[in-house]
Amino acid sequence: MPSMVVIATTAVPDRLRGALSRWTSEVIAGIFVGSVSARVRDELWAAVEQVVGEGAALLIHPASNEQGYELRTAGIRRRIPADFDGLTLIRMVAQNPKNEQSL
Repeated sequence: MPSMVVIATTAVPDRLRGALSRWTSEVIAGIFVGSVSARVRDELWAAVEQVVGEGAALLIHPASNEQGYELRTAGIRRRIPADFDGLTLIRMVAQNPKNEQSL
């Protein structure tokens, strides 16, 4: 049964955005929303993980847990999902000064 998914991307290759737009709608730059089966969702996410490169991506989909959703991440992110007694919370990671100089 199809369920709603949201995929947020940052600085990913254009070919990944094109692949995601075949199954979802890009409602805002880098934000993809769609209703797909679990199999298609997992295949899309596998493609994201392979192609994300130096960018970052986040997948949100329904799940049978207290929060009602599950998060998956790929790439380098400052916000890291962390399990806290069965709840997914977001932990912030300090920026690497080496990365700030290259900006």
